[in-house]
Amino acid sequence: MLKKIFLIGLALCLPLLLSAQLTYGTTGLLNAPSAEMQRDKTVMIGGNFLNKEITPPHWYYHTFNYFLNVTIFPWLEVGYTCTLVTAESLGLAQHGYSGFTNQDRYFSFRLRLLKEGQFWKYMPAVVVGTSDPYTESGGGEISSSGEGNGFFCRFYVAATKHIPIGKEKIGVHLSWLLNHRVEYPLNGPAAGITWNPSFHPQLRVIAEYDAKDFAFGATYLLFNHLHAQVELQKMKYFTGGLTYKIYLK
Repeated sequence: MLKKIFLIGLALCLPLLLSAQLTYGTTGLLNAPSAEMQRDKTVMIGGNFLNKEITPPHWYYHTFNYFLNVTIFPWLEVGYTCTLVTAESLGLAQHGYSGFTNQDRYFSFRLRLLKEGQFWKYMPAVVVGTSDPYTESGGGEISSSGEGNGFFCRFYVAATKHIPIGKEKIGVHLSWLLNHRVEYPLNGPAAGITWNPSFHPQLRVIAEYDAKDFAFGATYLLFNHLHAQVELQKMKYFTGGLTYKIYLK
């Protein structure tokens, strides 16, 4: 009983304490992909504080990003994300510039191949996706190896299945990631578990391994539009942000 009261109290406080995020500007877990999709014709506008432990080594400092994401069809999602870059990291301090003066930009795409339970009740949802797949630096390159931009590059296939356990449902998420970044490799399996408590489904608790690090976090949907998310990368480094959802259908 005390545990239930504590969780309810935590859920009620989260909208005040959290700042929601989708790190890559797409639907997923914390950093690892999932096969879940937004509602058809959902538009998401958001921004995040990114701890330097969660970004590629090019960002040796804490930074921020902002993004626009649209679920064009129930099976197709497109996002555009900008991550802020400092003048010092670009060698512009000697010219009198300081602070955030530039940004790294990239697109993300997610395509659902199978809907959960589509052909039989145990079938998981399956999504293929990519973030930052192409860079124009170095003459243009798909899946950049590190000679140019494409810092957040990754390709993946993800599967998600929700398993009922008593009154609760636990989300099980498995994925395989691939990129060619020498300084920020994301190659191999990723996995996560999610739980939306039945007594307060707006709250979601997430634990994951993103093919590189373990992370723990939570999200909260307030007034059905404002989505807040926090996470502890490597179980100790804070990252968080806010996203506003607009439903066009």
